[in-house]
Amino acid sequence: MSQQGYVAAPPYSQSQPGIGGFGPPNSSVHYGHYGDPNSSYSAPQPGVSKSTVPFGSPAPVGPPPPGAQQFSQTGFQNGSGTPGQQPHRFQGPPPPSNTGPSYPPYSHQSQAAFPNTAPASSTAQLADQLNSMQINSYGPGTAPSSCVSPGHPAAFQGPRLLPPTQQQMGLPPAPQLPPPPANSVNGLSAQPALPPVARQGGIPGPVPPNPNLQHLPGQPPGPGYHPQQANYGPQMAASQLSYPGAFPGGPAQLSGPPQKKLDPDSIPSPIQVIENDKAARGGQVYATNTRGQVPPLVTTNCVIQDQGHASPRYIRCTTYCFPVTSDMAKQARIPLAAVIQPFAAVPPNETPLYVVNHGESGPIRCNRCKAYMCPFMQFIEGGRRYQCAFCSCINDVPPFFFQHLDHMGRRIDHYERPELSLGSYEYVATSDYCRDKKPPNPPAFIFMIDVSYRNIKSGLVKLICDELKTLLDKLPREEQEESSAIRVGFVTYNKVLHFFNVKSSLAQPQMMVVTDVAEVFVPLLDGFLVDFEESRSVITNLLDQIPELFADTNESETIFAPVIQAGMEALKAAECAGKLFIFHSSLPTAEAPGKLKNRDDKKLLNTDKEKTLFQPQGNYEALAKDCVANGCCVNLFLFPNQYVDVASMGLVTMYTGGTLYKYNNFQLETDSPQFLSDFRKDIQKKMGFDATMRVRTSTGFRATDFFGAIYMNNTTDVEMAAVDCDKAVTVEFKHDDKLNEDTGALIQCAVLYTSMSGQRRIRIHNIGLNCSSQLADVYRTCETDALINFFAKSAFKAILSQPLKTVRDILMNQTAHMLACYKKNCASPAAVSQLILPDTMKVLPVYMNCLLKSCVLAGRPEIPTDERAFHRQLVMAMGVADTQLFFYPLLLPIHSLDLKSDAVPAAVRCSEERLSEGGAFLLANGLSMFLWLGASVSPELIQGLFNVPSFAHISTETTSLPDLDNPFSKKLKHILEQVQSQKPHTMKLMVVKQREQPEMLFRQFLVEDKSIYGGASYVDFLVRDSFWCLKTGPQLHQTQAFCCALLTLFCARFVQFHLIPPLPEYFAYFLSCRIGSFALRTNASECETGSLHGLSIFSVFLLLSSPMAVVRRQDPSEEKCPKEGTLGSEPSLDLMHLYKATGLKRFFSESMFKLRLHLLMLSQILIIRLSDSELYPALPVEVL
Repeated sequence: MSQQGYVAAPPYSQSQPGIGGFGPPNSSVHYGHYGDPNSSYSAPQPGVSKSTVPFGSPAPVGPPPPGAQQFSQTGFQNGSGTPGQQPHRFQGPPPPSNTGPSYPPYSHQSQAAFPNTAPASSTAQLADQLNSMQINSYGPGTAPSSCVSPGHPAAFQGPRLLPPTQQQMGLPPAPQLPPPPANSVNGLSAQPALPPVARQGGIPGPVPPNPNLQHLPGQPPGPGYHPQQANYGPQMAASQLSYPGAFPGGPAQLSGPPQKKLDPDSIPSPIQVIENDKAARGGQVYATNTRGQVPPLVTTNCVIQDQGHASPRYIRCTTYCFPVTSDMAKQARIPLAAVIQPFAAVPPNETPLYVVNHGESGPIRCNRCKAYMCPFMQFIEGGRRYQCAFCSCINDVPPFFFQHLDHMGRRIDHYERPELSLGSYEYVATSDYCRDKKPPNPPAFIFMIDVSYRNIKSGLVKLICDELKTLLDKLPREEQEESSAIRVGFVTYNKVLHFFNVKSSLAQPQMMVVTDVAEVFVPLLDGFLVDFEESRSVITNLLDQIPELFADTNESETIFAPVIQAGMEALKAAECAGKLFIFHSSLPTAEAPGKLKNRDDKKLLNTDKEKTLFQPQGNYEALAKDCVANGCCVNLFLFPNQYVDVASMGLVTMYTGGTLYKYNNFQLETDSPQFLSDFRKDIQKKMGFDATMRVRTSTGFRATDFFGAIYMNNTTDVEMAAVDCDKAVTVEFKHDDKLNEDTGALIQCAVLYTSMSGQRRIRIHNIGLNCSSQLADVYRTCETDALINFFAKSAFKAILSQPLKTVRDILMNQTAHMLACYKKNCASPAAVSQLILPDTMKVLPVYMNCLLKSCVLAGRPEIPTDERAFHRQLVMAMGVADTQLFFYPLLLPIHSLDLKSDAVPAAVRCSEERLSEGGAFLLANGLSMFLWLGASVSPELIQGLFNVPSFAHISTETTSLPDLDNPFSKKLKHILEQVQSQKPHTMKLMVVKQREQPEMLFRQFLVEDKSIYGGASYVDFLVRDSFWCLKTGPQLHQTQAFCCALLTLFCARFVQFHLIPPLPEYFAYFLSCRIGSFALRTNASECETGSLHGLSIFSVFLLLSSPMAVVRRQDPSEEKCPKEGTLGSEPSLDLMHLYKATGLKRFFSESMFKLRLHLLMLSQILIIRLSDSELYPALPVEVL
């Protein structure tokens, strides 16, 4: 695994040194700057360099001294574009020894900017920190002369700032620069416009700077700043994403004409990460013989060889190195979790699980913690005893299991026993593991069909019956068995229930009707659940008769909960576990238990009551618990044409480990292939019934939370009526003690279940992870795909109890904490304007943006509530591979297929920019599939795919491609089969033509673009306010600490009223009092209801760059606005007074000033929350 990430730095910035301990200097790749079309500036032409001087130097600009030249070495990564040639950048001369840093020129001449209450060292530190941000440069145009007269010293005198130390490389001399422009002061050109902070959120910023203006170099960290804590080990590779002019005083900024558009290839690309992993590890053998090694990505096709740790097909972790202490875990905020898919499908070229049978003795387990024998156990005393790896208990080895040890202390039969050499295997359970200590009966399938009026008239009932005639021959079975042991039964229903006797001795099936749906019972036992081979003729007759029996029905109302109750009672009476296949189409409105009403209220969206839309009605939760207790799994096939309350009806499916399928506005001609394919896949799945899962861990941590299609009756056991190859459970771990770096962190997952043949078994998966006291090691082994699976499931679970906005904020805050902690503790010192991402998390922002834009979290009235509930329940059961595809769809260009190769073409990024009018693209996300055709696609391609002469003749109503005998058609059909394979749901193909109405649906899946429902594009998300606190350098880091300390004082002054207004004017009022030493006068009536969520760093910059004397508060009887330029004795609550009384209008028009106030301050841009103060340790109080 590559340890060196890439660095995204502004072009023409100084070269980044190599990451300490991981690669040579200048091995990073530099990326272009960020910004929207109005905020980015293109670079000068290659060969043109800019000379710089340190801030505050009065010396004129001159040519660079010999040997001072340096350049940024460029490479390219994460994108298919071609990088531009980086021009050379030369470092300016050092500052004169007698020159100190410059300070805000608009400070009031008669007083210091801050009360002189701090020790000299603290004041100097703060002054240097504030100065290094160059907060005096706010507007475009010429910088006015300082307001401080030559005879007055500046407010602060900080230490002399030295130029940054960078690795230098000799270059040919640069061309001489022209003399400074006429508007320069002391040889320095006027500062450029305020960095485009406002533009990050789509707010218009100041006009672009003069392209001839010169720019200042970045400043080094302030005194006393330590970029990395000593006890956190070596620095690790990182991705540094740079934004132009994030704050004044950042690295040298770009100048020149405005750049038209940000190059998407300059930001991390999921496709590039996927392709790089395929190139490095695809087609190879991955052996699981090393603890804590990071496996290939889920998108990489490789052969996995079990050599002591469970295959990543079964277990994937969010990080493969746990922090040793809980304090480290809290600091990093990286979820410590594992996604466990215990019955994951294994490809034919990999070995299936071995089954271990110890007879009546049963599995060997630890006497204390009950962990099962596994490769982590240590044999001692010549093999007569073993030490448990999970609890360190010493256990005796049973006589039948004894074996001598070799010279290395390992049993000589180590490789002959799966439980000693493999990470995954199965035990045959004894009667002690069975209900009532009796061997279980083989499971059963019960097919329950809605025969209401709409289903009969649409032909759905006949379609189901015809398919069952052939599908029952393909019931799942164990590999060594010739036929399936699963028994089958049949029920139809509308307002009443119809049970069918299909005993093999009958000539014709018999129907029994249950009309009392309030107290459901099973009218027959013998003949209801039968072996299909024995009763084949009777069952075939029944399936032929069902459509005719109800052909004349006019019943449109249906029941639902009694149907599930009846199936559960039938399985309970037969003393077996099983699965119900329910085919339903409408909201159950008949008078019966489980009756539902339409509660689809759009007015609840974006309110605290929105969570009720996802909570079940009535007694469905209790019904689900009963089903789990009796081993009854529910599979639900829905065919709605209106609201059916999926949140309630699908709850039983989710709790019992079943699968929910939904076909909106089902049409027999177009939708039957998708439904039948789903039906066939589901009925043939390998699965376990009546399952209980427990996760054990070694000492020091434990499993605390579980997410998935599961039910938990206690805090340790996960109960599932059934579990198939597509279901995954995400488990979160927490520390309860310090971990040991030598022994690592061990996890054992045991699933007790009934096989399809009726045998009770225990499936074991073991995995070992590393532990480290270095945060860099934790970040280095993270897996983004597993992280997104965890975040999605935890968020989708949280929306049942929390407002949607709170859930979105929690996701953003935790992501920000993770990345901010990395920058603070693991990354090399970087400029203020750089967003630094760990190499293993460089695509986390785009995946997180996709999650936030998903229909479940979008909360838009255009999205049906049923659709949101449907997606929520699907994701809760997904494994890592499914969530990866669901949140970042696959987009394949098919117009340039290699007809000689069997490989699927390389994917492209999910963005409109990747589409072309002459191209054709296939998009798939696991649920939907689109074939997008450009308006100028070639006639040859159209003829080869659709057998029509032109683009206009293509029908968008088709859901499948015609079978044509040409290489292109065969190749595309092969690709469709590959994409469809191994996916739980069949994806219905939709043909989309450019600039036609269905294209809007297709564009929803271009997840890197702005969503039609309001979600941000990938680029906008990177530069949005929520991530701005991550793009902070050492100077701004301390400024944020200073602002947090001020905010704490502000809140303390208002605590007596318990009402703190959320308006920045109140904080400005306090800040001006604090800095200007004015008396604070207020009363409760001035405090509006609300809470101060945070403060705007920009508002602090705004205030610190202006005179801190402000106009006094006017009485209502006096004039509303004071005269310009007058200063009062009391501070004002209105920043517009401050604007009119100071020189701020020289930099902002009044409309621009108001826009910045309302949109920058009140929209939470640059917010630092009080709860985040641990990221920014407060400065000494005396600084204030």
